[in-house]
Amino acid sequence: MAGSRGPLPRRIVLASSSPRRRDLLQAAGFEIIIRPADVDELTGGLAPRDLVVANAERKALHVAADHRGDLILGADTVVVLDGEILGKPRDKSHASKMLGRLSGRVHEVLTGVCLVRGGTKKVCLFVESTRVSFRSLDEALIGAYLADIDPLDKAGAYAAQDDRGRLIERIEGSLENVIGLPVTRVIEAIGQHFTEESAG
Repeated sequence: MAGSRGPLPRRIVLASSSPRRRDLLQAAGFEIIIRPADVDELTGGLAPRDLVVANAERKALHVAADHRGDLILGADTVVVLDGEILGKPRDKSHASKMLGRLSGRVHEVLTGVCLVRGGTKKVCLFVESTRVSFRSLDEALIGAYLADIDPLDKAGAYAAQDDRGRLIERIEGSLENVIGLPVTRVIEAIGQHFTEESAG
């Protein structure tokens, strides 16, 4: 954790409206201020790892302009299958097609994270990667699943935190990352770069 550098900041301004990211950070003991970033996200033209970092940075820096001295966190999560980014589905039909493509396959979940101290040039960027194996899914199972969750705000059209073994066969890496934010890695980064003693 932070070692002898001083205590970790306990308050984070989250440049996102994601309830999953908020809940993960609150469960880790942080006080969260929600300030969704009103920015246009990049959707292509970059490799997936570069894209999620660029979007996380856009969000964090946009919010940081109004939060001098605060620690801001921006994040962006995508599902990658065969090198192609699967973002949030447009509608239920699109969600069904996404899950059909993921059926019986291994995909990668990438989350780009940007931490920045408002009013300073102190920025930390990283990407967390998790490999997720899906079971073989038939149309009936996909239909029942989509009737049970709202897929439209979820990359890849599924929710790991509510899966209960229905879709996911195996996860290699951080489950928190698949839910929306690799909190353990976030805490490590804060400890290295944003302890209270290093804030000034």
